[in-house]
Amino acid sequence: MQTRVWRRAGADDAVALRDLERLASQTGLAHVFGDLPYPDDDVLARWALLLDDPGVTVEVVEDDRGLVALTAHDGSTLRHLAVRPDHWSAGLGREGFVRAQAAGARRLWVLEANSRARQLYESFGWAPSGVTQECPWAPYPTEVEYAAP
Repeated sequence: MQTRVWRRAGADDAVALRDLERLASQTGLAHVFGDLPYPDDDVLARWALLLDDPGVTVEVVEDDRGLVALTAHDGSTLRHLAVRPDHWSAGLGREGFVRAQAAGARRLWVLEANSRARQLYESFGWAPSGVTQECPWAPYPTEVEYAAP
């Protein structure tokens, strides 16, 4: 696994974080969200709040085309992990996950239908806790809580 340079994201990264999350979601979760419009404003507002929260660490990797990967975590939860689709299978998701876990993340929420992410988490020994909730974005698919062993 090649190590990339991760840097702490700042307030001026909010739009790029939203755009990376949108691209990864529209590519990897089209079977869940279909042709529904992406909630750009709501997701951007969420990123602004996360970047302003001193208890949340948001880290990114970038290349000459912009953000390539992101991870957001606090002392107990992996909140977000995304990789630009042209960098999938390059180890960045694993790196972001390991960074969050090393910082204390022991739980996360993932869409039940996100088999790619679930396989990653399970490869580290994490498993569903048995708790589910409704995703806040239409069509409101089920999210599954995962916990560290």
